[in-house]
Amino acid sequence: MFLHNKKLQYTVRVDESDPMFAKLLLDQFGGPNGELAAAMRYFTQGWAESDVPRRDMLLDIATEELSHLEMVAQMLTMLLKGGPSAMIDEVEGNYLGDMLEGKQEKYASLSWAMSSGQMNNGGAGPRLTDSMGAPWTSAYIDTIGQPTADLRSDIAAEARAKIVYERLIKQTDDAGCKDTLNFLMTREIAHQKMFEAALAAIEPNFPPGKLPGKEDVAHVYFKDSRNGVSPEESEGVALVTGFSDWGFEVADEGSLSGAEPELPDPKPSVESMAAS
Repeated sequence: MFLHNKKLQYTVRVDESDPMFAKLLLDQFGGPNGELAAAMRYFTQGWAESDVPRRDMLLDIATEELSHLEMVAQMLTMLLKGGPSAMIDEVEGNYLGDMLEGKQEKYASLSWAMSSGQMNNGGAGPRLTDSMGAPWTSAYIDTIGQPTADLRSDIAAEARAKIVYERLIKQTDDAGCKDTLNFLMTREIAHQKMFEAALAAIEPNFPPGKLPGKEDVAHVYFKDSRNGVSPEESEGVALVTGFSDWGFEVADEGSLSGAEPELPDPKPSVESMAAS
């Protein structure tokens, strides 16, 4: 059961309206790395989780992501205040007519920044699209139903969301926006740590799934890019052997056997059959 608490998790501040930045912020509202996608990812995982601690954690984080969606929506509404989408329905002063006749140059130029159909279909309210106008889709949810695989995907999802918030912070000079975005970005970091802890609690947690794989190829580095150097001198080989305890062995040119493939017996051609 959900109950709506009108108090936001964090005070949302926007010092000035900025429809152009609002368009960029849509990525965290209806985009693939946004808050709705995160909430749906963790809800679907949590509802199917039989482990009680992991279930509680997933549903707690999913619920928090909905609160972040509310915060982003509040930011979008404040950023759009006074812009063309918010004013399109105002009759007094014949705003629409003035804008269509080019008399409202500021707002006419800002209208370019809105996603496709925003002014007609969204008005002052945020729409579930990304910054390019692509609608939100459940295809963003990559849950596969195996805890260690899903937790690794969750860690990556939070990392991507953190990077998007970081980029948004760099694209606004609004102190209020920066403060709110910094809070949201920091919570992505906190969620990464929670998922890391949940993954560490599963022993063993690698490789994902139940089948261990073939031991004779599980620690082999296939050196398929020579660049004129021996496999032992490859920087890629140095990376995986120098920064892991897996004990990789190098197999040159992507082959373990080195044998030529056996070809099937050729079938007789039409010409040979006709000659016989």
